[in-house]
Amino acid sequence: MSWKRTPTQAKTKVDTLISEAKTKQLIHKILEVIRKSETICVAGHVRPDGDCIGSQLALACALHDQGKNVVCWNEDDMPAKLAFLDTLKLMDKPKTGKHFDCVITTDCASFERLGKVGPCIADRDAFINIDHHESNTQYGEINWIDPEPSTGELIFRLLESAKWKISPHIADCLFAAISTDTGSFQYSNTKPSTLYIAGQLIEKGADLAKVCNEVYQSYPLSRVRLLRHVYNKFHLTHDNQIAYFWLKKADYSRTGAEPADSEGLIDHIRAIEPVVIACLFEEIEPELTRISLRSKDDKVDVNEVAKRFGGGGHPAAAGARVAGRPLSVQRQVINALKRALNKR
Repeated sequence: MSWKRTPTQAKTKVDTLISEAKTKQLIHKILEVIRKSETICVAGHVRPDGDCIGSQLALACALHDQGKNVVCWNEDDMPAKLAFLDTLKLMDKPKTGKHFDCVITTDCASFERLGKVGPCIADRDAFINIDHHESNTQYGEINWIDPEPSTGELIFRLLESAKWKISPHIADCLFAAISTDTGSFQYSNTKPSTLYIAGQLIEKGADLAKVCNEVYQSYPLSRVRLLRHVYNKFHLTHDNQIAYFWLKKADYSRTGAEPADSEGLIDHIRAIEPVVIACLFEEIEPELTRISLRSKDDKVDVNEVAKRFGGGGHPAAAGARVAGRPLSVQRQVINALKRALNKR
């Protein structure tokens, strides 16, 4: 399989900045640092999703197999549906007073997105940033930023380049990472190379039935109650092209759900036929709101909208944390989405 992009594959701003030769140089640099390191922390972003957890654990397990002393750190607990991936119990909360020869972040677009992990990784010799977000701020000492559909695909390439064995368990982690960030290969960002890698992972022992059952078919009742709330409370505006809903702390308390249970809920209203943009407003604090945006029109770039509010992500999926009174935040974001739709 050639890793060079074909002329027919769409290019983004980052694509034009990173050549195949540059990618190979970056991978060589990363592997050189890893081989010299004994203690390694693989860190992920707050509110970790499938790509974050899958990429972290795949890399960490591969490093463990190479005899490295490795830990995975996240500020927040991983979603219960992904717990089956952590067979070595490598996931932990950040701790102060630790030194690492190398820290590697995966799927994290900015240093701030590390949350409480950030201050705990200050005592390090090397800092590597591996990510697929176009909005990545390149905060590492070595930055491999490539806008593939998932970070899991970058980790696959790294392991293949190192000629490290991809065990069936590592294949499970990577398959979960890639599948979740491509909407089970349904999103428009899915490439031929994405499907090729998925096939390679199945050949290497990924248990497709197990991964799909755990990730997509084992939701707790609390999440179903939360989904019922979404269907009862969502709103449509701008000729039904924008769908949005709120999740307040009281909604979690009422349904017995956790914030991790909200992952994927936005896709249910995104799937409504006239809807072009879906938006989730989530209460973090009384005057701090987390917004998640999804677009199903290539001409509507929600990454650009999120950047106006200090966030970022991808053209079809982005987010931000916005300070201010809830209704004021809602009004500003909805107006920005309307402008984005009108520019088509």
